[in-house]
Amino acid sequence: MTDLFSLHGKTAIVTGALGLIGRKHCEALANAGANVIVADRDECAVEQFARHLGNSHLGIVIDVTSKESVTVACEAILHQYDTIDILVNNAAINDMFENPAMAKELSAFENYPLDAFQKSLDVNITGVFLCSQVFGSVMAEQGSGSIINVASTYGMVGPDQSIYRNECGEQTFYKSAAYPVTKGAVINFTRFLAAYWGNKGVRVNTLSPGGVENNQSENFIQKYAAKTPLGRMAQANDYQGALVYLASDASAYMTGANLVVDGGWTAI
Repeated sequence: MTDLFSLHGKTAIVTGALGLIGRKHCEALANAGANVIVADRDECAVEQFARHLGNSHLGIVIDVTSKESVTVACEAILHQYDTIDILVNNAAINDMFENPAMAKELSAFENYPLDAFQKSLDVNITGVFLCSQVFGSVMAEQGSGSIINVASTYGMVGPDQSIYRNECGEQTFYKSAAYPVTKGAVINFTRFLAAYWGNKGVRVNTLSPGGVENNQSENFIQKYAAKTPLGRMAQANDYQGALVYLASDASAYMTGANLVVDGGWTAI
């Protein structure tokens, strides 16, 4: 069984690698034996984190919305490692509002800025498309590979806006349309690629995580936990086992699937 989950000698790319979950994805793949490409936009930070993982890993700058950037990165990776075996499409935008006083007004669907919606489309959908096209084509040519597209529970169900109310019952902001729309698209894009590249030996699956505890208010954490059968939000490392499973031969007969790891959020 240990061999089934081994990624020894495999080359794995993680986009959005410097995020909270992205770092845990990188650590999980490295611990399973993969050579990990830490891909994000901060050159110093990706190099530093790659060194933290160990000598066989590489930090590389990628703008997932630019085909030129992704292509240049692909060439550099192949020059050093020869193959690309695993792609984790993790890079994504989740709305943040610089002025908390304006968050409720700007996040309301009636007022939500078009440029914010377009930016989410560019990163969350176009970024997945471009990375899959460039890195996945290498996999198709070599006859093997695993692509893991990170979606969300909000790619399957609509946001419960009530959990974004404060202790007084006031709506502090709304979960916008951009995140659910883009994550829903990612799930169906996975199905397209799985069907398209199945005969090339490339497996494509979705990992749909639930919400991760990350310094939210106690009120929010309690509301979220109350809607989850396991009674808590996720910890950042709760997805590591699922990721290694999808990346490894342990899931060799699995493609086009959506692996939901959400503590039961979507079960009720």
